[in-house]
Amino acid sequence: MSSPPDAALESVFEQAGVVGFVHARDIDRGHEVGVRADEPVIVASLRKIPVALAYARRAAAGQLDRAARHTVTADNREGGGIGTDSCLHDVTMSTRDLAFFMMSMSDNAATDKLMEILGVDYVRGVAAESGCPRIPVGRYRDLWDPVWKELGLDADGDLDAQLDAVDEERVRGLAMLDARRSASSTPREITTLLTAIWRDVAGPAEACAEVRALMGHQLSTHRLIAGFDDDVQVAAKNGSLWGVLNEAGVVEYPDGGRYAVAVFLRTPQLGGRNPAADAAIARAARSAVDALRRTAHATPLTETTCL
Repeated sequence: MSSPPDAALESVFEQAGVVGFVHARDIDRGHEVGVRADEPVIVASLRKIPVALAYARRAAAGQLDRAARHTVTADNREGGGIGTDSCLHDVTMSTRDLAFFMMSMSDNAATDKLMEILGVDYVRGVAAESGCPRIPVGRYRDLWDPVWKELGLDADGDLDAQLDAVDEERVRGLAMLDARRSASSTPREITTLLTAIWRDVAGPAEACAEVRALMGHQLSTHRLIAGFDDDVQVAAKNGSLWGVLNEAGVVEYPDGGRYAVAVFLRTPQLGGRNPAADAAIARAARSAVDALRRTAHATPLTETTCL
């Protein structure tokens, strides 16, 4: 007899030496499985999903031009990131391509430029309407300035060098790493958002389709997507912070099964590569989806199935 889904998930986390939070939902049948699914979690770059949705809704409504040109400048760049965030010179690209860089490679500078275009209040409203009222919304610089202040660092100096001198325990105690003291979400809220996007209820069908396409271009393939075979489509967004690794997305099988899944980990290591934790995200996602598929096969979809 196989283990209950929650026991199997806990085993994955225990073997990797991490604390895990997960929720998975059958998009078309409504069945759910999870562990600590309603506990607050640090979302890191998963906050970019509602930004992408806000962009796509405005574009679908004709309120912004996907082809309009915008310049990412030093005011948008933090440095040391990827995409335009690492560029030494200003970069000009279309509104759509800002969203593409944000979702495909998690470009923070492109995200901040989009936030300028869309407006913080609008993005925050979209996030709340879509089931994530507590998710952090704002420019990256605004989110990080309180961190440097809390650590007593000079935001205009060499932050990498200053961080090297900071004790790990001070970093672990940061408010931004405590989901109960800072803006956060829950695994269930994230799968609620994804379900709304995949069912075309998070906005116009055109907008939802664009977000799905953007999430399908994520370059990273070492976490959630690694848990599934090549014939399974995965559209996802990952995130990382000190001691935080996560990924959420939608898994679509050739037989039409669609599953929203969100996995969040707290790790003993603050940074660096963690193959065991990355693999745990893949294994947890696959375990949760397998459980949903077993349930689906036992209870075929009918007209009276709760959606």
